[in-house]
Amino acid sequence: MARIHVALGALLAGTLVLAACENLPEVESASASLDIPQVPAGAIAEGTMKDVTRTLSSDAFEGRAPGSAGEDKTIAFLSERFKAAGLKPGNAGSWVQDVPLIEITGKNYAPLTVTGAKTGEPLSFDFAKDWVGVTYREQAATTIENSELVFVGYGINAPERGWNDYAGADVKGKTVVILVNDPDWQTAGLEGTFNGKAMTYYGRWTYKFEEAGRQGAAGALIVHQTAPAAYGWNVVESSWTGPQAYAQRGPNAPPLTQMNGWVTETSARQLLKASGQDLDALSKAAQTKGFKAVPLGLKLSASFASDVRSFKSRNVIGILPGTDKPDEYVLHTAHWDHLGRCTPAPDGDDICNGAVDNATGTAALVALAEAHAKAGAARRSLVFLAVTAEESGLLGADYYAANPVFPLAQTVGGVNMDALQMAGPAKDVTAVGLGKSALDQFLDAALKADGRTVTPDPKPEAGYYYRSDHFAFAKLGVPMLYIDGGQDLVEGGRAAGEAVAKDYTDNRYHGPKDEYDASWDWSGVMADLQLYYRLGRMMGTSTSWPNWNDGDEFRAIRDASCAGSKKGC
Repeated sequence: MARIHVALGALLAGTLVLAACENLPEVESASASLDIPQVPAGAIAEGTMKDVTRTLSSDAFEGRAPGSAGEDKTIAFLSERFKAAGLKPGNAGSWVQDVPLIEITGKNYAPLTVTGAKTGEPLSFDFAKDWVGVTYREQAATTIENSELVFVGYGINAPERGWNDYAGADVKGKTVVILVNDPDWQTAGLEGTFNGKAMTYYGRWTYKFEEAGRQGAAGALIVHQTAPAAYGWNVVESSWTGPQAYAQRGPNAPPLTQMNGWVTETSARQLLKASGQDLDALSKAAQTKGFKAVPLGLKLSASFASDVRSFKSRNVIGILPGTDKPDEYVLHTAHWDHLGRCTPAPDGDDICNGAVDNATGTAALVALAEAHAKAGAARRSLVFLAVTAEESGLLGADYYAANPVFPLAQTVGGVNMDALQMAGPAKDVTAVGLGKSALDQFLDAALKADGRTVTPDPKPEAGYYYRSDHFAFAKLGVPMLYIDGGQDLVEGGRAAGEAVAKDYTDNRYHGPKDEYDASWDWSGVMADLQLYYRLGRMMGTSTSWPNWNDGDEFRAIRDASCAGSKKGC
């Protein structure tokens, strides 16, 4: 699971204009009666899941970093397995779609220093331990010297919500200090300026860096706090201290800061205290509409070098062509990449194997392809898409969505599989983004067939709907389901489910200990795969075109997409 570099607000603004067009097609709404066929269980091989997961997460694949030798092995392996499963090459006779990327690796970091403290003594912060920072610019050296520090609250500029943390502040050439998440993240319910405890895109770190760039800031530092970020400093450290991949920028790309980074909560408190401020008091003030940015009277200096290289990564695409409607498509997505070699390296092991995240989801593509091929072609074409560079910001999914092999207006919908948890069987599944589209009806039917129930996302404040590959398609109008494993385990109930999730997040997520374990209980994963199978088969044999709910932020985008299509929708 990973990082997103897309400005959703700008995207929505552009597409909502199109939605005002006349003669929009009559796409079925969420309340319409849909054709949802009954689907028998699929023959999904547990042996395939084990074999593919074990192979992809072995040390031989070196953590599957895009552009590495591990990528070459991954692409060859997946192409072989897709072919053996009975799929056809998905891109005009090829198994792959090239994705042009830039890799920037920071090195030779000097301590981050802050001067102007009321004590008169400069502050010094060590890279990785106290702060991390990278540049998105393709340059060999980055130097920020005596840049004024300004606290900008949550760093949000949202005119449609009457909120602007930058109002009246000139941050050009300065470094902004920003809080993670939204101003109302501590709200108990889902009501509020920023949807209460449910994170919006404004709460994601990617948005905050994008907005700092638009404001002309030289640097941006987000204060890491575990609760609002939904992950520990170990995740930030491992994700931001190695090579960083980005999509190649075009001539009209939006402005960038010189440096984007994070500081630990301890370091932030020390920094703010040196300016005569208090983190808790500033955070409380920043939760109020009308908050004004606070100049800190401090100056920051930082410098580091970067190795820059251009390279092509690859998406892997297989298809099971449909019988009656081969030009209508159902997507199955998962990301094949992980972090490669990362730090810290406990026991000298620096390979982030990514067994759960996301060798399991990639293995699911192969296992589901096998099952669908055994059952015979569906009415519509079933597409199996293993995307690259999810951990760098959904770059492979974004690239496919912007350059689709199969037109998005002819893509019915899909399911995304990311980090299948080895928790054992559960009575339920977790639906992230429940209530957004008519695909909920397909999910209800599939769950009924399997005798299971659905639980809404228990942590909407974490913003998981914006953190995996389905979002790349959703933001361009394609209805997508994102389902996690259940929380109500057959053995131990919800307490046991919470314990399993916490253990993975605390001890293995984005670290070298996310490794294959021969003792895993696969029964829960296999039950979840039956659900994915039914969903794909239902969409593949249905005659309906499910749409987003009325009022959903993606509804107008889908309607506009359909308006410009001569077939599909």
